[in-house]
Amino acid sequence: MKLTLNGEIHTLPDDLTITGLIAHLGLPNKKIAVERNLEVVPKSTFGDVKLSEGDRLEIIHFIGGG
Repeated sequence: MKLTLNGEIHTLPDDLTITGLIAHLGLPNKKIAVERNLEVVPKSTFGDVKLSEGDRLEIIHFIGGG
């Protein structure tokens, strides 16, 4: 499946949820915000939201520091 992730087109396995995408990308599951097709996805639904061909995603990973 092809989708746009942070402005770049990616080809990814079919039947991915947001949780699966985060794992596929090797990102930590904490402190992540996801926007799908201009709507913020509640973290509690990451495992339920299946991605579809043509989705536009923005993933933000918060990093602490001083």
